[in-house]
Formats: sequence, C-alpha cells, structure tokens
Amino acid sequence: MDLNNIRKFRVVSVLMMSLCIMAACTVSYKFNGSSINYDKVKTISFENFPNRSAAFVWGPMESMFNTALQDKYMQQTRLKQIRQNGDLQLAGEITNYDAYNKGVGSDGYSTMAELKMTVNVRFVNNTNHAEDFEQQFSASREYNSTQQLSAVQEELVDQMIDEIVEQIFNATVANW
Repeated sequence: MDLNNIRKFRVVSVLMMSLCIMAACTVSYKFNGSSINYDKVKTISFENFPNRSAAFVWGPMESMFNTALQDKYMQQTRLKQIRQNGDLQLAGEITNYDAYNKGVGSDGYSTMAELKMTVNVRFVNNTNHAEDFEQQFSASREYNSTQQLSAVQEELVDQMIDEIVEQIFNATVANW
C-alpha cells in the first residue's frame, strides 16, 4: 500500500469507530412534565372543587374541572389516586366565573367580552410540608360580544380549565 491509501484507511477507520461509539452511547430522556420522587411520593388525593362563584354559575363547569384536574395527574404521573390522605392532597373551589364587557364600539355598544375563571387551590405535600401552599389560579378568554355566551361557553370554559389545570400541575409537581 502506498502512503495515501494508508492515510485514507486510517481516516475511514477513525470515522467508523466514532460512529460506532456514538451509536452505542445514546441517552434516553422521558419527559412527562413532573419531577416527583416516587420513592417518597406514591399517592394523591383530590377533594371535589365546588363552584362557589357568586357572580355566575354554569352547571357543567364543576364536573369538567374536577375531571380534567384528576385526568392530568393520572395521565402524566405514576401516582395512585386514593380517596383521602394521599401523600399529595389537592383541595379548593372555583371562586370566580364571570363575563365582562371588554370594549365599546363607536356606537356605544360592547364589541368584546371577556370570560374569566378563578380557582383557589390548597396543596399539601405530606412528605415535604415546605411545599404546601394556598394559591389562586386564573384564566380568561375574549369573545365577540355579538355572539351569545351560550354558543361559545363550553369551548371557552374548556380552554380555561386546561390552562388552569396546567398551572396547578406545574405549581405542584413540575418544580422547575
């Protein structure tokens, strides 16, 4: 073999070995949005979040919220749900649900309306009480006031619930 062929052979060999090493050394991450120490925290319990809004009550909202909250934890954690006294405990109430006029057109009539929802949450971590808190979480959505609230309410409430549940999840178990 001449000197050029030996150099090409070495370069190809080094590249092949590098590729083999890189293929053998892969790192796998599982991202589920939570940072729970499952050696300590194994269970979660939820109290029903009643709708205590004084301004406005929409019947399906309470069950929609409770179901979405529990589903989030069951789908994105390995926690076992128990009736009471879980390692993590969530309780609270829907404290506000109301629609407001947001903007007024040149004709003096409302052009936009805002729907707002607020949930008060009491969180207890029985494995680390330094993480306990009571906090309010809110979300709002605007809609054209020419639309009837009944026509957009379910979709808007569903969006607000998703946002609030995400906020609660991040505050309780995401810990970033």
